[in-house]
Amino acid sequence: MTMKVDTDPEGYLRERSNWTRALAEQMAAADDIELSEAHWEVIEFLQEYYTQYEIAPAIRILTKQIGKRFGKEKGNSRYLYELFPRGPAKQACRYAGLPKPTGCV
Repeated sequence: MTMKVDTDPEGYLRERSNWTRALAEQMAAADDIELSEAHWEVIEFLQEYYTQYEIAPAIRILTKQIGKRFGKEKGNSRYLYELFPRGPAKQACRYAGLPKPTGCV
C-alpha cells in the first residue's frame, strides 16, 4: 500500500508529524533500498540529533557524530555512502522525515 503525504519537490516531508517507519521504508523502496538495522541506526540518530539541535546536520557533522556514537568503522563517508548512495545526509534525512540538511545542494 502506497501512502500519500505532502512533500516538497525534492521529496522531503512538509510536516514532520506525518513520518512513520512504514513511510521511510516506502521512500527507500522507491530508491531500490531495503532498510537494514544499519540504516535505522543512522535514521534514528538523525531524528535524535534534529530533536536536540533543531537542524539536520550536513555530511561532515553527520560523519563526525556517527563516529562518536558508533565508532570509527561507521563514522566515515565510505560506510555512509554504502548505506545512502545518493548522499548520506540528504537521503537519510529524507527517510527520517527531516528537512534537507543545511549546506546540501
